[in-house]
Amino acid sequence: MDFISFLERSSAMAVKKIRQIGDPVLRERSKDVEKIDDGVMTLVKDMLDTIREKGGVGLAAPQIGVSRRVIVVDTGDNKMEAFINPEVKVLGKGMVDLIEGCLSIYSIMDYNVRRYKKVEVKAMDLEGREVKIKAEDLLARIFQHEADHLNGILYIDHLDSKSREELLSKVSKIKMGI
Repeated sequence: MDFISFLERSSAMAVKKIRQIGDPVLRERSKDVEKIDDGVMTLVKDMLDTIREKGGVGLAAPQIGVSRRVIVVDTGDNKMEAFINPEVKVLGKGMVDLIEGCLSIYSIMDYNVRRYKKVEVKAMDLEGREVKIKAEDLLARIFQHEADHLNGILYIDHLDSKSREELLSKVSKIKMGI
């Protein structure tokens, strides 16, 4: 069954809680998806419902508590697409520093993260077909950020120690309600 048929069959919206920094699932290496079944389809639907409700340009399954190698990404024109078992390959040596945010770090967007400018992503779509996308600039950044989540890496891990301490201080204040 294709994803559109699946959506038509299961129309109830399922917005999931975004897991926040400190939740152990965010630090696990996610497991490969062996088979695209109803469970994976439901996971993707939940991810799409969640990102539409919470905002953002990408979401990884661990961010809603599922340790599977699935991401959804806005590939342009507000078109969200799912990528199963994505592999990100760097193209070239060019890098750029830009401010990043993350739903799992309370959407704090005060710090520059250095990422590669161009990447190629190889993954499966929801029908099990291999897809390859060459991405540059913001889209390349999104893929790298979401792939990091699948490997238990948060953008805070890319920061220098001073910036990391500042960010953790902000997170602590948020958690304490200050």
